[in-house]
Amino acid sequence: MSQKVLVFGDIGIDDTVALIYGYFDDRIDIVGVVANYGNIAREKAIANVNYVRRLFDIDPSIAVILGAEKPMTGEEPTFSPEIHGEYGLGPIEPPLINETGIVENFFEVVEIIERYRDQDLVIVNIGRLTSLATMFILYPFAMQNVRHIYMMGGAFLVPGNATPVSEANFYGDPIAAQLVLKNATHVTIVPLNVTLQAIATPEMVDYINRVGQAKIIKPLLDYYYRFYKQRNPRIHGSPLHDVVTLMATVDKDMFLFRYLPVEIIQDGGVARGQSITDMRPYVDLQEIEAESEKHHRIALELDYWQFYNKFMSVMTGQAFQ
Repeated sequence: MSQKVLVFGDIGIDDTVALIYGYFDDRIDIVGVVANYGNIAREKAIANVNYVRRLFDIDPSIAVILGAEKPMTGEEPTFSPEIHGEYGLGPIEPPLINETGIVENFFEVVEIIERYRDQDLVIVNIGRLTSLATMFILYPFAMQNVRHIYMMGGAFLVPGNATPVSEANFYGDPIAAQLVLKNATHVTIVPLNVTLQAIATPEMVDYINRVGQAKIIKPLLDYYYRFYKQRNPRIHGSPLHDVVTLMATVDKDMFLFRYLPVEIIQDGGVARGQSITDMRPYVDLQEIEAESEKHHRIALELDYWQFYNKFMSVMTGQAFQ
C-alpha cells in the first residue's frame, strides 16, 4: 500500500519538483497540499499547486488548502524571486485563478487527518512551519492521529543558507519551528547536511527532459541551478531539498540518522532560527537532559547513489542501478 502523505509547503521550484516526484512514485500518495507563504506569497503557492495538477491531470478532488500568510513573529514575509522566480516556478508564469478545489477552510486539514487516521498518514513539511505549528495550537487532538512528521529544515555542523548558521525554513518562523519540535512526538528532520548532497546535475536534468514525461523539470531546475552556480561556482547541480525530504518517507535506508534533542534560537540577529543539538561523542545525553526532553530523528548523511538511482528511475520510468 502506498504511503499517504499530507504536504505543507511554500511551493517554489524545489517544492514543485517534490510534488511531481510524489505524483510519479507509486509508493507515495499525496492526499492534500497546504500552501503557505515562504518562497513566494500564499496566493502564488496556491496557483502553482493548481498549475501542476492541470499539467499532469492529477485528481482535482485532492484538497488544496490555504495555509498561513505570514509567520508567528508577526513580520511581513520577504520572498526570494532571485532563487525561485517571480511566481515561484522560475521562468514560468502560471495563471492566478481561483478554482474549485481550493479549500479556504483550514479545518479541512483535520478532516484529512481523520479520513486517513487508520492508514498511517504522515505529514511532510517542506516550507515554513507556521501552518503546522497552528495545527498543534488549534487541533492538538487531531495531531495525535498523524503517524510521523518529516520536515525539511535546520543545519547541523554545516553553514546555513539564510544566515551563516540558520536554514531558511527555521529562520523564516523560528517560533513555529520551536513549537512544532516541542509538541510533535515522531519527527524526522532532513536538514541542509543532507539536502545539499541531493544534487540533480544538468546532465540528469537533460536526460529526464529527453526520456521522461515531466518536461517542466528542465526550465525549473535550469533556473534553480543558475542561481546556485552564481552563489557557489563549485556546485555541480541543483540541490533537491524538498524532493529528498519527501523520499525519506519511503526510502529511509538512504540516510544515516541520529536521535537528538533540538532547540531553535528565537532571538534576532545572525543566530535567529539556528538549530542546535549536542553531538559531542563523550556527552551522555540521557544523563544531562530531562527525562521528558524529546529526541528527534535527524538525517545527517545521504547515500547519494541510492538517491540518484531512485530519483532517476522515478522521473524517467527507467531502471537505474
